[in-house]
Amino acid sequence: MHPPLEITHVSQSRVACDGATDIPGGAALGHPRVWLQIDEHGYVDCGYCDRRFVLIGGPADGKDQGKLPDISEGASL
Repeated sequence: MHPPLEITHVSQSRVACDGATDIPGGAALGHPRVWLQIDEHGYVDCGYCDRRFVLIGGPADGKDQGKLPDISEGASL
């Protein structure tokens, strides 16, 4: 297990990731946009860029993210 490369705290359980939201130059530098669903664990990892989305107030909020297993979605789409 390794800590996620980037952690984004979100208020909704369905999130989109294109790997370039915060990068100047936009989607040309990212990956295809995927929609991810946060489940009962309270977080999900993008299967392309390993960005972790943590649901604010969920079971993983406030936990040491480096100790949680990867829960990936998106790379198989």
